Amino acid sequence: MGLAPLWRLREGGSVEAELAPAPAPAPVLTPLVPVSPSFAPRLPVLGDQRNDILPAGGVVTSATHSDGDDAVAGLDWEALEARIRGCAACGLCKRRKQAVPGVGDQQADWLFVGEGPGAEEDERGEPFVGQAGRLLDAMLASIDLKRGEDVYIANAVKCRPPNNRTPEATELAACFPYLERQIALIQPRLIIALGRPAAQALLNEEVRIATARGRLYTHGGIPVVVTYHPAYLLRNLQDKSKAWEDLCFARRTMKSLKPA
Repeated sequence: MGLAPLWRLREGGSVEAELAPAPAPAPVLTPLVPVSPSFAPRLPVLGDQRNDILPAGGVVTSATHSDGDDAVAGLDWEALEARIRGCAACGLCKRRKQAVPGVGDQQADWLFVGEGPGAEEDERGEPFVGQAGRLLDAMLASIDLKRGEDVYIANAVKCRPPNNRTPEATELAACFPYLERQIALIQPRLIIALGRPAAQALLNEEVRIATARGRLYTHGGIPVVVTYHPAYLLRNLQDKSKAWEDLCFARRTMKSLKPA
């Protein structure tokens, strides 16, 4: 097992990591930019990763979105993080080691929202620090971004679901006011929803990643781009080129949002 480019943005710019053999490139969808011929991301296969699918019917409704909003509206960062760390709004609090509010630039243009903490995140109190987190860092680097620099990373739920299962709709609803307040404090230009649970929490509708890709959604007037969760990509190599297309789409979208 050697070293080779993982995510490549342009000639001479690459991020390196350990690789597994790459499958044939996935078909390129016409609404998105073509995959660069020099881009050949290869990802290791992991057997024990989260499933990026909500249970059937698990869409957070408009009514559940409003529950708890008043309790966190107006909180500053310090008070919000304290509220998250002491939260007991759903059953996830019973087995967590600690809640994981988020990490990064609190005035970032880019907000990345994942599903929920895993085992390493539960231990360390920071989102995306396991293998999926290392892949996310590589994805950020491929479009000239870096964790903590104009980037904030959060999750749809702030406590680890048991055995890394997919968060339930009631758990997403209980945590949503926290995410909503984070968005209000950050005021990002663009939100990237990583995986189906995050997308459904933000968009308040049933989402299938394969059909949501390449389209621009909005949450509270903020553009939202939907793509695969890094944990999903670690076990579904055939979709890695699609994630690259999504990153290119997000980068183009951000360029259009910033003043000339």
